[in-house]
Amino acid sequence: MVEKITVLPPALELRSISKRFGAVQANRAVSFQVAAGSVHGLIGENGAGKSTVMNIVYGFHRADDGEILVNGRPVKISSTQDAIAAGIGMVHQHFMLVENFTVIENVMLGVEGGPLLAEGIAKAREALAKLGKDYGLDVPLDAIVGSLPVGLQQRVEIMKALHRGAQILILDEPTAVLTPQEADQLFRLLGRLREQGKTVLLVTHKLREIMAITDRVTVMRQGSVVAEVETKDTSPRELAEKMVGRSVLLQVQKGPARPGAELLTVSNLEVRDAQGVMRVKRVGFKLHGGEIVGIAGVAGNGQSELLEALAGMRAPVGGEIRFGGRDLVAEKIDPRGRRELGLAHVPEDRLRVGVVTSFSAQENLILGYQDHENFNRGLLMNNQAILEDCARKMAAYDVRPPQPGLRIAAFSGGNQQKLVVAREVDRAPTVLLVGQPTRGVDIGAIEFIHQRLIGLRDAGKAVLVVSVELDEILGLADRILVMAGGEIVGELSRAEATEEKIGLLMAGVREEKT
Repeated sequence: MVEKITVLPPALELRSISKRFGAVQANRAVSFQVAAGSVHGLIGENGAGKSTVMNIVYGFHRADDGEILVNGRPVKISSTQDAIAAGIGMVHQHFMLVENFTVIENVMLGVEGGPLLAEGIAKAREALAKLGKDYGLDVPLDAIVGSLPVGLQQRVEIMKALHRGAQILILDEPTAVLTPQEADQLFRLLGRLREQGKTVLLVTHKLREIMAITDRVTVMRQGSVVAEVETKDTSPRELAEKMVGRSVLLQVQKGPARPGAELLTVSNLEVRDAQGVMRVKRVGFKLHGGEIVGIAGVAGNGQSELLEALAGMRAPVGGEIRFGGRDLVAEKIDPRGRRELGLAHVPEDRLRVGVVTSFSAQENLILGYQDHENFNRGLLMNNQAILEDCARKMAAYDVRPPQPGLRIAAFSGGNQQKLVVAREVDRAPTVLLVGQPTRGVDIGAIEFIHQRLIGLRDAGKAVLVVSVELDEILGLADRILVMAGGEIVGELSRAEATEEKIGLLMAGVREEKT
């Protein structure tokens, strides 16, 4: 007697999904299948259409054409409620949590379980305790969400989806705001979800994640599916070429540094946060022309406050910042004044302090430089000059779509970052401060941004890079400073720097001096 083999239908199948936003064709007949009980990768450059198609699956957008099947059956998804009813959950890159609510309040929001809230809370506690045990989701249920680190907030989002019965879980750029350690914890969680029979769709552009956790990969480019492969049968280089459509350098290519004159000197700098806690403690270092200095460290160890103090966004409580023959702290020179002196800044959080999301690309590209004579005609702005300047930068930095009048909120994160980098680098500042230069940026754009920073260095300028991506620091920096607990705990030349040495310093283990 021949034993029957049951073949399960795909957990999720997309058939010829198309979507247009005005003149922009975001998705073009997108078709692929996601096997039940697998971790499936969806990769592509920023603007490739991967987030759009996932937002269609979750009901945020409606497709112009095409069909969605769940477990082999066609489903009509016109809202997020339809998606949840179909067993689909989604964790977005920017979390959708109420920060002043507790964890359990966030998880219950919208599914309170009836008019008697106390009864609903009791049932939710029991259900969440089981979820925590089954999947290793260790989250304090009564903690205020806003007080939790980003990694735990992401777990709350995952708990929300599972509590609503998700069998298919979509994670959109899940490590864009995580440290490498938090990312590794997430991968272990995804493996646990797969073991328990859940289906995970991982939307990302980071090839390390794809190779580490996925079973199969779908590659998108310019709104279309261009490849589908088993992860075990491919390589990072092959995937990168499929994503970008050309050969991509996976390692930073640069010649030796030629340090020149001292351009910026920081001495005994002390900075407090909004709560009065000392975040930067007697920090001192020097930047020279012709070098890139990287600051490494686990997020939350004073790097952000240091960068804000250097840029003039946060007033130090002590110390000196000397630039252009002046003490920027003593003279209380604001960000605008520092920019005029030749000190430019690409902020860590582009959406919060780097752009105005309701403004167009061309308006954002003159922010901070709007008084420049090129952009003014008497009492009026020279709109033609602003348009031409934006079009030139978009072409030079390969911004997609190349539409100066489009609101910057409509661009992908990577293209937003290119615009911010273009605005600051194109002015050839004497010193450039860069926070998380490639956070949430795809591999093609990473290569492009790195080349621009190296070009600035090679032109004799100084670049200070703050990044939680250790690979980025090791690839870009000529000299590496390591911060822990608000202090610089070590300095390494690139030649002597290793992941092990930097990791120990990041943990606060100082090298013993003999």
